[in-house]
Amino acid sequence: MKITSIDVMSLKVRTGGPLWSPVVCRVNTDAGIYGYGEAAMAYAIGSSGAFGMVKDFAGLAVGMDPLANEVVWDKLYKETMWAQNGGLVAFAAISAIDMALWDIKGKFFDVPVHQLLGGKRRERLRSYASQLQYGWGDEVGRSLTPRDYTEACEKALAEGYDAVKIDYLTFDGDGNRFVPEQATRLLPSATLDLVEERIAATREAVGSGDIIIEAHSLTDAASAIQIGKRAEQYGIFYYEEPTTPHPKLHQKVADALDIPLASGERIYGRWDFAPYLEAGTLGVIQPDLGTCGGLTEAKKICDMAATYDIGMQAHVCGTPLSTAAALHMEAVLPNFVIHEHHVFNRMAWNKDLCVHDHQPVDGYIEVPDLPGLGNELSAYALENAYVETVSERRERYARPSSK
Repeated sequence: MKITSIDVMSLKVRTGGPLWSPVVCRVNTDAGIYGYGEAAMAYAIGSSGAFGMVKDFAGLAVGMDPLANEVVWDKLYKETMWAQNGGLVAFAAISAIDMALWDIKGKFFDVPVHQLLGGKRRERLRSYASQLQYGWGDEVGRSLTPRDYTEACEKALAEGYDAVKIDYLTFDGDGNRFVPEQATRLLPSATLDLVEERIAATREAVGSGDIIIEAHSLTDAASAIQIGKRAEQYGIFYYEEPTTPHPKLHQKVADALDIPLASGERIYGRWDFAPYLEAGTLGVIQPDLGTCGGLTEAKKICDMAATYDIGMQAHVCGTPLSTAAALHMEAVLPNFVIHEHHVFNRMAWNKDLCVHDHQPVDGYIEVPDLPGLGNELSAYALENAYVETVSERRERYARPSSK
């Protein structure tokens, strides 16, 4: 079996979505089997970079054996000049193609991906309601007052969740977004009081449930420590991306606080994760299967983490394709902690992009058992996507086509 072509797609969401431009590839073979993968740079700025890099890398994969995922991975990583020790765009492109190869492999052997990864240890995964600063409904909102946070948590608890994650510095009391200048260096008491009021309201709402603090790397080490000191008394499950993903900065925060740290969505490849694991800086790693190098690389990263008794939770904020991939990986790993269910995964403009809708029930999400990833793009997504097809093989260091 050979890869005959790769369709690179920029998906269009229905009206009502945020700045959300998912980039997906479909790897086609001469056996009629195809697989889907996602470069999980759907939100904010950067999707055009992912689209271009997937298209460039696709020419190297055409003609190769799709079942030889390790061989394809090494070719993309080591024969593309800038991928080796590269960052987000290169790893996102590798991730998309690699994810699609696992989808093909599962369909070829007529088994779900989790069976190929070693077999699932659990039928369903404990999940947390993620990003409740946007509320917890069918539309993206804004939680501003302590009561807003209480109500969002109560909605999640009513659905069976016993864990929530919130970025308490997304919005100020007037609904304006915090910007980096407001969240770095030493924070004024008024800002710290606002954060603590929101954390206290969350703890009152969830009772003995778990609270995860999200920071999206907006804070620096000093302000992260300030917030962490205020938060320690509320029994925080873990503190995600408290500062810029750098081993020494994270270590500074870890040394100052009695709260486990988590990070991973801005850490790419096993080599970047290694310093955190060796130092024991993180309590939980959070690789995104659409940006860390795909399933092939994520399995290596998570197995490394298990060696150091460090837990894992996939970062999940993409289309339902990324969700499906994460579920397969989390089902098989001994160091799995909890599954992230992002509020964006509840939105119709995101759910409409795929055939199957993966949603937790009573706070737990089922692991797909269909062959491959067990999900694919919907008719709506295919009909409205911008597509470029790569069907010619490209040798390394070849000049770009003048066409």
